[in-house]
Amino acid sequence: MIIQTGMRTDIPAFYSKWFLNRIKDGYVCVRNPYNPKQVTKYSLSPEVVDLIAFCTKNPLPMLPFLDKLKPYGQYWFVTITPYGRDVEPNVPDKETVMEGLKKLSDVVGVDSIGWRYDPIFIDKKHSVEWHISEFEKMAENLAGYTKTCVISFIDIYKKVERNFPEAKSVRAEDRAMIGKAFVKIASKYGMVLRPCAEGEELAQYGADCSGCMTVHTFETALHSRLEVPKRKKNQRNGECTCTACLFALVMILLVCVLKRLKRGDIFAERQQ
Repeated sequence: MIIQTGMRTDIPAFYSKWFLNRIKDGYVCVRNPYNPKQVTKYSLSPEVVDLIAFCTKNPLPMLPFLDKLKPYGQYWFVTITPYGRDVEPNVPDKETVMEGLKKLSDVVGVDSIGWRYDPIFIDKKHSVEWHISEFEKMAENLAGYTKTCVISFIDIYKKVERNFPEAKSVRAEDRAMIGKAFVKIASKYGMVLRPCAEGEELAQYGADCSGCMTVHTFETALHSRLEVPKRKKNQRNGECTCTACLFALVMILLVCVLKRLKRGDIFAERQQ
């Protein structure tokens, strides 16, 4: 069984202690967001859990507890972008998070960690040339600590329009220019570039468009084969085991998490 912790919120950044308590107790209860009365209990025993997947913008709070996760296979996606506080006011600066990724990689191994550079959006401050320049600096910094970089371009959902009204879809020619440059830079620093939910348009430049979180991703982390049910190949996501990454959802969840943290309403299950 694969436990994906990152589809609703950022567990390592906000709920590390809670998660370690769930590991200690050996189970987790998950409420259906569309049917609050439906709660499913999942075992967290290493005997049944093949791998735990994390998606985070800040792995630092989980670093002191990594020894407790040693019985489990792990795969980590750490999102690090060069945007400033005007875009991501509640995310640590990129230098801090990059150091966190390196420490994490030293513990879990280079095959068990991926860097996400997303979402990519273009405006007067964040031009195509700016992204290419910043990406190269970051790729050079992270060289040897991950073999994977995942990118995606911002999707203008209605919630994005409401919360980020100045955001615009990235033009096809800009996506091509960024994708072509990023593939070349990633290869230079020993990484494969994988677009997330972007179809096949960057495949012609050498991007791996099979998906960002595939069975192969997990098998590489585990260094062993997994027996999993066959899934239909998704036109946007390829063979990915996750749904498309929704920037709007992530941002909304981040705001909700911060509000709940302030009033002490963390999770129904014990935090201490």
